[in-house]
Amino acid sequence: MFSDPVANTSKLGLADGMKVIDLGAGSGFYTFEAAKRVGSTGRVYAVEVQKDLLERIRSMGKTQSLNNIEVIWGNVEKIGGTKVKDSLVDRAIASNILFQIEKPDDFVLEIKRIMKPGGKVLVVDWSEVSPLGPKTPFSAAKAQALFEKSGFKLDQSFGAGDHHYGMVFTRP
Repeated sequence: MFSDPVANTSKLGLADGMKVIDLGAGSGFYTFEAAKRVGSTGRVYAVEVQKDLLERIRSMGKTQSLNNIEVIWGNVEKIGGTKVKDSLVDRAIASNILFQIEKPDDFVLEIKRIMKPGGKVLVVDWSEVSPLGPKTPFSAAKAQALFEKSGFKLDQSFGAGDHHYGMVFTRP
């Protein structure tokens, strides 16, 4: 099975009223699942650099009556690039993005900036053994080292589908 947003977001402990950010939201599969889990009192920020994908997320969110999604045209690799306030979010989602990032240290520092202390980040990316993944995957070991270098603590690692690894980190 490919990466499953329902199963993977269940690892984050999402609850009503939480604020969640989906970094590099892409098609919005994680955005929509998070929006369902945080309810009408919660908020999900879908940050994406491609405007056409943001329009798709906005449109599909309305179709699904998910009025708690805010789309943001932003750069997740730049400090301040997500355009959200410091210590705003309870949870962050980084799915299938690490292998594309040119500045991974800045990406993690931006997550740290926007996340409340004690917040959690879900990392899902391509397994090194997947024949379907990118030519140069971002390994689980490299991802763990990257987040731990910035003070995040690994809570759990899990198989996130046949072609992906998953991890949850807590912000100090």
